[in-house]
Amino acid sequence: MASPKLIAAGVVVVIGAVVASMCMFTVRQDQQALVLQFGNPVHAVSEPGLHFKLPIQNVEYYERRILELDPPVQQVLLSDQKRVNVDSFARWRIVDPLQFRQRATNSANFVQLFGQRLNSVIRGELAQAPLVSLLSDNRSQIMEKIQATLIEPAKEFGVELIDVRIGRTDLPQETSQAVYNRMRSSRIAEAAQLRAEGEELKAKIQAEADRERVGILAEARRQAEVLRGEGDGERNIVLGEAYGKDAGFFEFYRSLEAYREALSDGSTMVISPDSEFFQYFNNSSPDATR
Repeated sequence: MASPKLIAAGVVVVIGAVVASMCMFTVRQDQQALVLQFGNPVHAVSEPGLHFKLPIQNVEYYERRILELDPPVQQVLLSDQKRVNVDSFARWRIVDPLQFRQRATNSANFVQLFGQRLNSVIRGELAQAPLVSLLSDNRSQIMEKIQATLIEPAKEFGVELIDVRIGRTDLPQETSQAVYNRMRSSRIAEAAQLRAEGEELKAKIQAEADRERVGILAEARRQAEVLRGEGDGERNIVLGEAYGKDAGFFEFYRSLEAYREALSDGSTMVISPDSEFFQYFNNSSPDATR
């Protein structure tokens, strides 16, 4: 049997190990801790690693990481009397666990309390802005102003406000349909105006083209008549010179021209063979074709 001294030593070691375990606690890299005694905060621990406390004290842990606050979607009335559904969110981080516990108790309470304040500030800012501001570059300026307004209230909770964003801005169904109908009517009117302007421009261009066409054709006919007259004049001169040189050949040439004009289209003519029109067909003497 073990001696009483060994048993007592073992009991002391076990009690010491239990007391030592009750005096030690570990803080992870993504945590910060608050040491409490009888429910009252004693001090905060922000450094990760192994730390010590009294056995009668307990530890509450808080996140060091950036957390998300995503309040419910709310309907906001803008300055131009249009209603929109706004979905906003914020990023925050606990920097003072003691102050955070005193004001918010825990993260769930903070999300509820600060989410209400976030929605209230958003309603106040958007009530001064028209719908077009939320659809333009002014949207980022509005979000920056909302964030600047909430930085100090967040510090009251021991929280650092990292960012505030308006995720989506949607029109209610009835408003969306009304806006769509107005936009559709506006686009139809604009399309009709563009078509009318196009038809007017088309008529002007067509009239100008027709006027130029008439002028070009008239000038072409004039030049054709001039050239035809000059050609006929030169032709008559040549024919006159030919007639002066050989009257018989000239008559023969004129008869061939008449044959070509009369018979080129396959016409049928009923004429007596001894007609003067066919004199060169009936006369085969060499003098007739000289």
